[in-house]
Amino acid sequence: MNHWIDSPELLEAHFASWSGHKTVALDTEFVREKTYYPQLALVQLGVPGEVLLIDPLVPGIAEVLKPWLLNANICKIIHSPSEDLQAFSRGVGAVPVNIFDTQGAAALCGMGAGMGYQKLIEAVTGIVLEKGETRSDWLKRPLSDSQCRYAADDVLYLHEVYALLSEKLIALDRLQWLQADGERAVRNANNDTDDPFPHLSLSRAQALDHKAQALLCRLLRWRDAKARSSDRPKSWILDNELAAFLARSIPEQFNTFTAILDRSPKAPRKFRTDLWEEVTRPLTDAELDIPPIKNIDTIDKHKLRAMQEAVAKQATALNIPEGLLAARKHLEVLLEGHWPNALEGWRREQLEPLIAPLMPAGTT
Repeated sequence: MNHWIDSPELLEAHFASWSGHKTVALDTEFVREKTYYPQLALVQLGVPGEVLLIDPLVPGIAEVLKPWLLNANICKIIHSPSEDLQAFSRGVGAVPVNIFDTQGAAALCGMGAGMGYQKLIEAVTGIVLEKGETRSDWLKRPLSDSQCRYAADDVLYLHEVYALLSEKLIALDRLQWLQADGERAVRNANNDTDDPFPHLSLSRAQALDHKAQALLCRLLRWRDAKARSSDRPKSWILDNELAAFLARSIPEQFNTFTAILDRSPKAPRKFRTDLWEEVTRPLTDAELDIPPIKNIDTIDKHKLRAMQEAVAKQATALNIPEGLLAARKHLEVLLEGHWPNALEGWRREQLEPLIAPLMPAGTT
């Protein structure tokens, strides 16, 4: 049975009737096409036989949801939760704790990497779900009957999936692995801050000299801050390609700078004066003191390949995807003498005995 919840009092009444439930299925619908932050548009909660479709746009709903989301005694079953956690952080002011990620659980059980919700439900239950409302406008009111059915389906089968996957994880002695990954996801959502060195993710900028890399880092930091403050997608402020071009070829005159922006279809229409200031202002010593973009030619390719082979071998032994165990970028950090946070915990336990001989002495 589905219930449309559009008042705090109604939500409180349902929560009171659910007091004996220790696991609740959870999902959201959000819109992010024109904003930096996901706009929370709908919250779906489910216990066996009952689904709540909650309108978070109603005043007072967030205040009722918040303590429930923060209740560590209730396990929230959710599929691939990273963006949902961001939506809750922005829309409710709280990130759910004690989560069970069914996508991550499926991967740890050897069912494959990054399984979509529909594919997982079909694999577990044999039910083929409709996909027709995937790109709906979830902010409009009232929602259509089709939208409500689609939204309810997103939590309707999660308890059945949870029962199967949790049993498999316990048998494999990996439930604690999933819990650790869930705790990390919650921490990341709560510590949602801009990357201090966003230039490092632009491999195309390897050819830039150090001064140009420092300017690129400044431009991307400025872009990210503007995107947050204006709640607009990063690419609407300044896309990566144009940022790299401006860092490499600093215009001498404002009219030249404007002409460059006019020729770029993705160039910003606002903030041009601010951007000009960022491009032309002298770099400080602190801005120049940044890690350089990794040049692929400086990587010890033999050691990197040996690490990748060790990861592949161990992933095969565990029957999990290689990428779930370790990504190439994490191995590159290891070659620099540091264990990345993403490889701490159970991943380090699995990998360190195998790849320690390949890491620099004194790796921390």
